[in-house]
Amino acid sequence: MSKKLFCVFIVLFVWLTIASQSALARDVSLANNQILLTPTHGGDGSAWGQSNCSSCHVLRNIHKTVPAIKGIAQEVGYASCTGCHGQNGTNVQRECTVCHNSSRLPKSPLQHAEKNHNFTVAKDSQLNDANCLVCHDAPDMDGVFEPAVDLTHYKTSVIDLPYRSGTEFCLSCHNKDHQQAGFAMEPRFLRDPLVMMDKNYHYMDYHGYVDGSGQRTYAGLRRGNYKYPSMVECTDCHAMHGTHNEKLIVDRTDAGMTKLSGDVRLKPILIDVNQNQNGDYSQLCVTCHQMTEVIEQGAQDAGNGLAGVHQVGTDCRACHVHGMAAQTGL
Repeated sequence: MSKKLFCVFIVLFVWLTIASQSALARDVSLANNQILLTPTHGGDGSAWGQSNCSSCHVLRNIHKTVPAIKGIAQEVGYASCTGCHGQNGTNVQRECTVCHNSSRLPKSPLQHAEKNHNFTVAKDSQLNDANCLVCHDAPDMDGVFEPAVDLTHYKTSVIDLPYRSGTEFCLSCHNKDHQQAGFAMEPRFLRDPLVMMDKNYHYMDYHGYVDGSGQRTYAGLRRGNYKYPSMVECTDCHAMHGTHNEKLIVDRTDAGMTKLSGDVRLKPILIDVNQNQNGDYSQLCVTCHQMTEVIEQGAQDAGNGLAGVHQVGTDCRACHVHGMAAQTGL
């Protein structure tokens, strides 16, 4: 074999090896929503345990078929790899907020305010990478939130099944009898919703499994897919990633209210439940509830441009409380 032919053979061999490894890497990333790297990384496991992504992956070629992600990868560099693809068998820190922040991915998710689910009730602080990974261990990053895929860190209640909703995931911690190890909560007072929500949602709360009839005096909902028998997700009213309101109540409709029609939800309508500290949740309730027959204060602006609830400026909790057996609950 001539020297020239030998060189051509070597180049071809190297090229085919790289192409083969690239194909295998692509399969590892996309097959069965599995974007976390596994011990098979590299096809034969040769890349598992490596912390230097640049050894095999040329930055300018990363995600070249996905322009939105490619642009971020080019800007952030290899620091963006671990957030999606995991630690690759190393002890490097997984970085999520390097991409999911107010400048690069400002709506994935909205992180515009200081109050969030940082697992410390008494402290407001910006979400960090460790906070993200408590709930989102192996998301598929396809831009569509799918509980069965994007919430995978814990078993559903006491059995190992995929989550059918975000609420199922919330209730895996917010319950009295089967709390997750490391996240146990003691009730602060009788019927504390932090630990009673599992029972409330299943048996008492009219936003949960207990179906409302829609025939009451104040019946009426805005345009959208909310129906009186339908269940409401916890995250429709509570913002996990950022809000100005106490109790993590959403402060803008595009941060929750997923079944509300777009002409209201995406404006967005702003929501302030802190304004007078007297339990006035009318700005929250009025985003979805709009009474059919206007009585009492039903025509009064709740303060955010919407009207349709029977009490404005007063304490809603006298009758509407999570899990209250009387009235319709909240």
